[in-house]
Amino acid sequence: MQGRVKTREKPGKRSASHPSNTGSGGAPTLSSLPYTMGELMVAAAAREIRDREVVFVGMRLPLIAFVVAKKTHAPEAIGLFENGVIRATPSAELIYTMADPPNIFQATQCLNMLGVMSLLQSGRVDLGFLGAAEVDRFGNLNSTEVSTEYRVPSTEKIERRVIRLPGSGGACDIASLANRFVVVLEHAKHRLPERVAYVTSPGNGDGAGWRTKVGLPRGGPSAVITTKCVLRFGEDGGAYLDSVHPGVAVEDVVGNTGWTLKVAASMKQTQEPNEAELKAIREYDKEGFWTT
Repeated sequence: MQGRVKTREKPGKRSASHPSNTGSGGAPTLSSLPYTMGELMVAAAAREIRDREVVFVGMRLPLIAFVVAKKTHAPEAIGLFENGVIRATPSAELIYTMADPPNIFQATQCLNMLGVMSLLQSGRVDLGFLGAAEVDRFGNLNSTEVSTEYRVPSTEKIERRVIRLPGSGGACDIASLANRFVVVLEHAKHRLPERVAYVTSPGNGDGAGWRTKVGLPRGGPSAVITTKCVLRFGEDGGAYLDSVHPGVAVEDVVGNTGWTLKVAASMKQTQEPNEAELKAIREYDKEGFWTT
């Protein structure tokens, strides 16, 4: 981690008697414990969920974000999974795929894929979390293919080859039909190009008004949460820098983004995870499987 961003060490590595780790009675406090970048991103993602919203959760960090939101500010949010599972409460233990038995056990409903996708089509999904190989300045996502230079061993010539990726899954449906979507990904210049190599899931197309023009009735990207910052979208449909994570310089973010990134006049530091958020994260993902 850069600057003053704190990193979470493995259990037992940090002494509980360290002054920065204790409260007035000498007991450790969660708010003084270090945290990982993954935990910071989870907390930021959790704050995108509003109470009583229906949320396409997905896996990895958004899964934990749903748990955090439920245990803090959004107790009545509902989680959807692409395989048809609907949960009013998070699974009792950590899951690694959406089909894991703990996610099925005591679920609110177990539909098929058509069942949950019909909720999207009828406009009843407020928020969806998505990942991608690339996201561009207008929030379009690519998870279909990327090209790379390859040196042919026999000739030493440089060729450009296409690498196929897993594809859309349900991401295109979520990006097209949810009331809004949030992207979570690593911040690297090649992953944030000015235009994606292939539009797997639509954001704002080529700018303001594009979604209406092509017949998408609602939604679009509302935020991109990266390992360096949070981007949001302006009236022109383009992304701007809303906040930088603790210890990250604005110049670092701008220099590692593939277009000339606008910086909001009100740009701020991303809020660090608080005690309640860290408690929810660590009680659910005890070993830091998804967050370290």
